[in-house]
Amino acid sequence: MNAIKKLWMLVLLIAVPAVATAGGAEFHLDKAPVDLEDKVSLQRGAKLFTSYCLSCHSASYMRYNRLMDLGMSEEQIKKDLLLPEGTKLGSTMQAAMDKEAAQQVYGVAPMDLSVIARSRTPDWLYTYMRGFYVDSSRPSGWNNVVFPSVAMPHILAELQGEQTLEVERYEGHEINKLVLAKPGSMGVAEYDATIADLVNYLVFMSEPAKLVRYKLGFIVLGFLFVLLMLVYALKKEIWKDIQH
Repeated sequence: MNAIKKLWMLVLLIAVPAVATAGGAEFHLDKAPVDLEDKVSLQRGAKLFTSYCLSCHSASYMRYNRLMDLGMSEEQIKKDLLLPEGTKLGSTMQAAMDKEAAQQVYGVAPMDLSVIARSRTPDWLYTYMRGFYVDSSRPSGWNNVVFPSVAMPHILAELQGEQTLEVERYEGHEINKLVLAKPGSMGVAEYDATIADLVNYLVFMSEPAKLVRYKLGFIVLGFLFVLLMLVYALKKEIWKDIQH
């Protein structure tokens, strides 16, 4: 009986990811154009994050001085990101709104976004931030095709504008389509590029040392390759004398 139970547990463990994948396959995720080498994009994303996201969300694992890795000076960080008075560069990014107050307003406490790009994936975030639409049945007045019944309002509506959800039927299938009903201050392409910058920064914030780790990895591999060549040459020299 124990063997049978173990077998069933193994089957369930294998099946869980498949079920999760099937549950997430109801919507299409657009490919996020992530480029961690693009420092200008990362700087724009950091400004957008601190201007909008930090109003409610925190990033308690991220310190402001890590933005110097993006080529920003201390003066730029203080000036461009409009740091609250008394905030030190070594401080972590904390939300402007109190967590309890935010929970009363939205019905749920806003999550910390430090590693959101690792838990949700860049493609999910890129599609989510472009997937809001007007829904009068929701308390916030907004809904999202990627995250149905989301509590978060569309904080970038002034930039994107207002979208409506239209359901089209095609060969017995329902296809959800977002239509821009009221334009924002940005065009569609410009807004998509802006969200790409934001997602790019969120990916960086999830693992700020990633690029440094990659560079060190190439250096170590290069050293090992050179060492291999030297050891091989030494081996040939030693065996040359032995064979003769």
